[in-house]
Amino acid sequence: MFTGIIERVSTVERLQSTADGVRFHISGLGLEDKVGPGDSVAVNGVCQTVEDVVSGNIVFTAVGETLKRTTMRSLHVGSRVNMETAATADSMLGGHIVQGHVDGLGTVQSFVRSGKDWLLSVRLSQDLLDLVVPKGSIAIDGVSLTVIDPKPAGVVTMTIVPFTFENTIIGDYRAGTRVNVEADILGKYVLQYLARIHKKR
Repeated sequence: MFTGIIERVSTVERLQSTADGVRFHISGLGLEDKVGPGDSVAVNGVCQTVEDVVSGNIVFTAVGETLKRTTMRSLHVGSRVNMETAATADSMLGGHIVQGHVDGLGTVQSFVRSGKDWLLSVRLSQDLLDLVVPKGSIAIDGVSLTVIDPKPAGVVTMTIVPFTFENTIIGDYRAGTRVNVEADILGKYVLQYLARIHKKR
């Protein structure tokens, strides 16, 4: 489990194709002291299992299903990524409950300055939009954000404060950027429960 509070923006240092997928070497920037083989890390909101820590780099393999369903397939050497280590029992839940299980991809519709902040609008598919509520939580590339209001045509908008802009990869976004989206787990359970109740009727 994660909280959606990014600890570091790191860089992809090396990629290697394997029989299982793609092995990534990502600079630890201090996080390498917090993880070891078997631990979980979230990379742009995608939960990955650490295989090794080599020369300050965190090493893991993104398998075929992950590459198919997330933006991991588009990363290259030099790509900047959001990094978060797994929460512990005594972690402060500064964001919301994030599993690192991406529900789908979104596309940045616009990203504009609004006073001291920025407004980020992301277009979602209808199945993702059904899981979003006003003032609810959503994870974009692993960053815990609060939805201002879902809009027509499948667009959700969120306020990005200066700290988030400067300390995550969100500051790199442009119109057309593809992002990993994870809806609030509570909303997913509620929707599934209601669907079962409706089916029984």
